Amino acid sequence: MDKERDRRMGSKYLVVLLALLSFIACKEKEQPVVEEVVVEEPADIYEFGFNLSDFVVKKDTVRKGDSFGVILERNNIGYPRIFSIAEKARDTFDIRRLQIGKPYTLLCSKDTLEVPKHFIYQPNQEEFVVISFQDSIHAYTSRKPIKYVEKTVTGVLNSSISQALDKRGISPILTNMLAEQIYAWTIDFTRLQKGDTFKVIYTDKYIDDTIYAGIHNVKAVVFNHKNTPYYAFRYRTDSIKNIYEYYNEAAKDLRRAFLKAPVKFSRISSKYNLNRRIAYYGFALRPHKGTDFAAPIGTEIMATANGTVTESQYKGGNGNYVKIRHNSTYETQYLHMQRRKVKVGDHVKQGDVIGWIGMTGNTGGPHVCYRFWKNGKQVDPFKEKLSQSEPIAESLKGDYLNFIKPIKVKLDALPIFDDSKEKEVKTTIKQKE
Repeated sequence: MDKERDRRMGSKYLVVLLALLSFIACKEKEQPVVEEVVVEEPADIYEFGFNLSDFVVKKDTVRKGDSFGVILERNNIGYPRIFSIAEKARDTFDIRRLQIGKPYTLLCSKDTLEVPKHFIYQPNQEEFVVISFQDSIHAYTSRKPIKYVEKTVTGVLNSSISQALDKRGISPILTNMLAEQIYAWTIDFTRLQKGDTFKVIYTDKYIDDTIYAGIHNVKAVVFNHKNTPYYAFRYRTDSIKNIYEYYNEAAKDLRRAFLKAPVKFSRISSKYNLNRRIAYYGFALRPHKGTDFAAPIGTEIMATANGTVTESQYKGGNGNYVKIRHNSTYETQYLHMQRRKVKVGDHVKQGDVIGWIGMTGNTGGPHVCYRFWKNGKQVDPFKEKLSQSEPIAESLKGDYLNFIKPIKVKLDALPIFDDSKEKEVKTTIKQKE
């Protein structure tokens, strides 16, 4: 019995010994792999000039009923301390100017009390106000870093300019800049034609490298309308006042004495017509001495040129209206407003909002009746030979032409993107597959 047990034990030890020798042999052939564990420290996050890792960060927006004192008191600071902070900070920032919906940040101590050390208020995307009360109390205003990125966009109009840019994911601000600032005096954007093309070089703005803050400016653009190219280049005419204007390739200003229309993206519902007859009145002669621009109620009405408001009132069939004298020759009048924004004696600039589209007085629908006087007589502005664009100052012309030369080369070389043809190509490929 003992011999049998010893035999079994010996066999067991032999198996263990062979396994051990085999393991050692394998280890001699293969070097042991030592894994090095790297512990990565979380990256520091900086904002507003502070390392946020050093604080408990509380972000919120100003709510109805909030004040500087209410916010701090809600975060464990007593009113005697709040009063002291407000007094010492008021020369930099008036704490009463907090606006509902604007964001603020509290940087608090990293302990159980979480007492605020810095209050940061953002009145807009770029600026921020810091009120610090960690040791001594002080306040200052600063700005976030801004990055400008130059971009280009081209296209063919198959509908409207706004739809063409929207399909490309471009901010509608660009449409407004083209229609209101650059070509308002040159191209009627309500009468663009299918097949018109455009090329734009513009600059986007980013805050902290990542936050998109919109389009900063348009550097250059060419709009091919009715087979005629309309160039526009942004150029600084006054370095002291930092004034920029848009000129064409011949150094002529794109602005004109009068805007083509007092309303953006409207349509003409009734033209100036001294021989108009209306069936409702038995086809009696009812001259129309204005041009009606139809648009939704509440649409902004703009002054078509610089001038002084001479009338602003409600009167009979005119309803709410405004009249502006521009010089000794020209006056304009804007009828049927919902509300007026200006009063007699106000000086207005071209493009300023003077009221809103309505249906006051005698009117069958929302519109503004735009009337145009020349030497005291109502005339059709579309048949008047109004002053054209003025050339750039002679002293700047040479510099301007040299400045735009490489920009124009770049603009002309841009390929035109046609989304309708791209769809055709995609459809064809799909059918072949």
